[in-house]
Amino acid sequence: MSRVSVVSWCGFFVASVLASSAFGQDPSIQPSAAPTSQEAVTSTRDWHYGGYVDVGYIGNFNFPDNQLWRNRATAAHHNQLSPNMGLAYVRKDAKESSRWGMELGFQGGRDSEEFAFLVGERRVDGADVLRHIHRANMSYLAPVGNGLTITAGLFNSLMGYESLYAKDNANYTRSWIADNTPYMMFGVNTQYPLNDNLTVTAFVVNSYYHLAHPNDLPSYGGRWVWKAMPRFTLTQTLYAGPTQTDTSLEFWRLYGNHILEWRGDDVTVAASFDIGTESIAIQPGRPRTFVMGGNMVVRWHITGPWSVALRPEFYWDRNGRWTGSEQFVKAITSTVEYKLSYKWTNMVVRAEHRYDDSTGAGGGFFKNGGIRPDVVGLAREQHLLLLGVLVSFDSP
Repeated sequence: MSRVSVVSWCGFFVASVLASSAFGQDPSIQPSAAPTSQEAVTSTRDWHYGGYVDVGYIGNFNFPDNQLWRNRATAAHHNQLSPNMGLAYVRKDAKESSRWGMELGFQGGRDSEEFAFLVGERRVDGADVLRHIHRANMSYLAPVGNGLTITAGLFNSLMGYESLYAKDNANYTRSWIADNTPYMMFGVNTQYPLNDNLTVTAFVVNSYYHLAHPNDLPSYGGRWVWKAMPRFTLTQTLYAGPTQTDTSLEFWRLYGNHILEWRGDDVTVAASFDIGTESIAIQPGRPRTFVMGGNMVVRWHITGPWSVALRPEFYWDRNGRWTGSEQFVKAITSTVEYKLSYKWTNMVVRAEHRYDDSTGAGGGFFKNGGIRPDVVGLAREQHLLLLGVLVSFDSP
């Protein structure tokens, strides 16, 4: 059991430009569908349950011998039918009429294998079992002012906007920003709506990634969400904490995630910008590492079941601290979606093309044919063509 001690946190301000999102919140924080009768109100007022299956085939035109996407945690198995995710959950909402809430869910699949670590990080004991937990938390809505919600346990990440689950995003593959920020957090958070348009949250978590264990000290952060106009929302999350064995303040990781989103009736436009820094204690000269990334997502609901999405992005890992390789990546992803709904069940079929270009001292993607039998060859560019089938069931 890791000991938790209180460490004072100097506030961290990241000068930022507009910030962004991937589309669709995690279903665990979405409002429920409106019931159609008093009986429905009674039966679905507090408890919700659901399940999800994601199967895809991703064709990689580099035809890598190991069938892997280098430096990636999600949708990383190529040129084979891949069961990327399956999960089941139960949730009770915390409301004024019933102030205690909870979430519990379990998951499996290839997207659950490496999503909770950075390259080379020390892992918590039992990480290979714990990665199968989707959520596990308790919450309480305290009768304080406008309502203070306290949540403890494993909860949806307060950093970033894209979900680990493809069904909640505009595109099937996730952005580089998303794959290198936490999808989940383990600790405590408190959320308070100052008014109808501004909500603030503070959190204390075990580490940047919830299944990493670099030391026994916690990390800290905060988030504000401002609904500047009815269709226009800005979000900023700041994180600070020790992610190395040496926990001195000079070696803490500082990270800023920024989100701006405009939602129309049929078109959603979002932009994002992330920046992070950390000095490395064990390397000569204690170099300061930097990471920076941004993307823009445009999603258009054309008509009926048809939608399309486009996401250009960039990601700069100057020292290879986040991805494991010193590289600058440019990518563009285009997606066509067909959605078939029946009551509480949705089936989504997505066809997607993605192009990535990676340069820098450590840049590149796996390709067919190695330099030597024990050294995998690298290509600067990578084209992916994929078909994904996503089936979900979510009770109202």
